[in-house]
Amino acid sequence: MVNIRLANADDLLAMQTVNLSCLPENYQMKYYFYHVLSWPQLIHVAEDHNGQIVGYVLAKMEDEADAVHGHITSLAVLRSYRRMGIARKLMEAAHRAMQETFQAKYASLHVRKSNAAAKHLYVDTLGYKVFDVEAKYYADAEDAFDMRCTFGQEKTAAK
Repeated sequence: MVNIRLANADDLLAMQTVNLSCLPENYQMKYYFYHVLSWPQLIHVAEDHNGQIVGYVLAKMEDEADAVHGHITSLAVLRSYRRMGIARKLMEAAHRAMQETFQAKYASLHVRKSNAAAKHLYVDTLGYKVFDVEAKYYADAEDAFDMRCTFGQEKTAAK
């Protein structure tokens, strides 16, 4: 059993550990602090029955000309906990908080063009659509899909 809850400052080191074990894009601890201090309602963790952090979603708000919207900065789940619906639950928690707290109209994110598993989650499970392609977005020069999920149009997955 995995519990999804709001993150707090005590979780940041464990979140960074999950990030380092899962993703090629890594952040300094001050970046996590910035998020948790600026948007504490949007950062969620998944913890197992022993209280170990096994996944997280790091999100923020952006205010652009078209609308106030949320942005998913990072999503990671430890390999041994994948394919259990944890990433979906983390994303849904962030989406809910974006809408309820900030009245966001949509959420955006970037994903590597080569990341088929993430694209499946975002497109097929959560209802994201490709908005644009950002050339050489990542440090290794891989392109990214700029994706958006308009709230009210997202898919409802079986719980």
